[in-house]
Amino acid sequence: MTTSPAPIVMVHGAFCGGWAFEHFRGPFEAAGHHVLAPDLRGHAAGDGAHAVVGVSITDYARDVARLCASLDEAPILVGHSMGGLVCALAAGRTPVRAMVLLAPSAPWGVAASSMEEAITAFGLHALGPFWAQSVAPDKGLARRYSLDRMAGDAREAVTARMRPESGRALWETLNWWLDPFMTTSVGALRAPCLVIGGERDIVHPPATVRQTATRLGAEFIQAPGMSHWLVAEPGWQEITEIAQGWLEAVGQTA
Repeated sequence: MTTSPAPIVMVHGAFCGGWAFEHFRGPFEAAGHHVLAPDLRGHAAGDGAHAVVGVSITDYARDVARLCASLDEAPILVGHSMGGLVCALAAGRTPVRAMVLLAPSAPWGVAASSMEEAITAFGLHALGPFWAQSVAPDKGLARRYSLDRMAGDAREAVTARMRPESGRALWETLNWWLDPFMTTSVGALRAPCLVIGGERDIVHPPATVRQTATRLGAEFIQAPGMSHWLVAEPGWQEITEIAQGWLEAVGQTA
């Protein structure tokens, strides 16, 4: 008797949409997985900036958990950047088979390991009460740090599709030490988890991502030469191969 590979839910990061996985999902679909890459709340192409105002990262996690629970079987979660943290939070609300987190944002209690991370967190305060509004993507920073290994045309194609993000969700993620509710607190996960960090990632440096993996009780792999946009920068195919090999090793492929 043969069984079909488990469904996979891919969760995008801040300022993005499900389109971020348009290439990355291909090898998993070719292997027989049914892949869903939803837009998080307020991130669809037709949504205005107001759609993310006041939205918590908890709302994102609840939405993802509901989607997982609606499926015929527990899925595998794949999350990139803030979407990785959303996956970890969602996994505390619904059964999942396994998780692959790509350069995930750190949960509550994991300290920054670089000056750039600290500057990003404090820099948000220059926007005023950003936690009560939507935050427009800084495309210059995206080009410089998230998409630094992308070719020019491909880089501009990504920035053209970027969406406003919830200031509240950014605050909960980047300024966790100011959050008395510990919104992003998460401990060791019940499902097996692989965390992959890019060697050259400035947004979420490998030292921080390694700490996140330890907090989650996950296996950590550092991807040589890779930066933050693991879902589509040169070498993304090798990331899918690492993920698929690990899923096979933990018994999550048919």
